[in-house]
Amino acid sequence: MEQKVIRELSNEDLKDRLDEERKRMTRMRLNHAVSPLENPHQLKDYKRTIARVLTEMRRRELENDNSRQEAGEQINNK
Repeated sequence: MEQKVIRELSNEDLKDRLDEERKRMTRMRLNHAVSPLENPHQLKDYKRTIARVLTEMRRRELENDNSRQEAGEQINNK
């Protein structure tokens, strides 16, 4: 999944996507332990997608914190 697509998702969609990707990766790891996957690089792709989603969630969290701090500073300066 591309970063561009991830940025367009809402916060709830990001959480749902994160859960879904983690479940897929867990299933894939278990399947790989039992019998080798045809394409083991898929595990790498899932890990990267999870990292992208977590990064976007953290970016939004930091943006919200910064906007709250700026709003608080503006109130204090008046």
